[in-house]
Amino acid sequence: MTKNQLYKELNYVNHSRDNRSYFASLLLDNPDYIQHFLDIMFMVDDKSSHRAAWVFEFMCGKNLEAALPYLEYFTKNMRLVHHQSAIRPVAKICEYLAKAYYAKTDNLVKVALKPIYQERIIEVCFDYMIEPQHKIAPKAYSMNTLFLFGKDHDWIHPELAIILERDYAMQSSGFKARARHILEKINK
Repeated sequence: MTKNQLYKELNYVNHSRDNRSYFASLLLDNPDYIQHFLDIMFMVDDKSSHRAAWVFEFMCGKNLEAALPYLEYFTKNMRLVHHQSAIRPVAKICEYLAKAYYAKTDNLVKVALKPIYQERIIEVCFDYMIEPQHKIAPKAYSMNTLFLFGKDHDWIHPELAIILERDYAMQSSGFKARARHILEKINK
């Protein structure tokens, strides 16, 4: 399929799990489509960009290693995403990468996630944490991602703790629960 054909197919993507799973499988079965989906995802002002983000996130959830050849492109452009419905999947993908990087078992993410990619992820996650318009889901994924990267970057935990403590009173109960959990881990 061409990029234009895939773009038209995105009109049929909705938020249902089965639907996103179908399109994620399409990507996994046809890895040459992944770049097209990312191109569409980073057409950030387009009405279909968030649908491409949903599919890419679901694909990463099924097989994160399929995304590894695209880490340069993904991490370089993820900061451009500004629609809430696309920010959530970007933050979730960052969390997938961090979890895989810090997993106890060996995996290809540990080799592929270069320091420059980590820096970009850390930067975008801090942006998600400090921007007041972002919803709880991207903030929750970001705080977990930052906590994990804070294991190797000693400046992250103190900065993250400041943000969590500052925003605690103004946030939702979901934010508070996750923040309490992260703060307990930081203070151990």
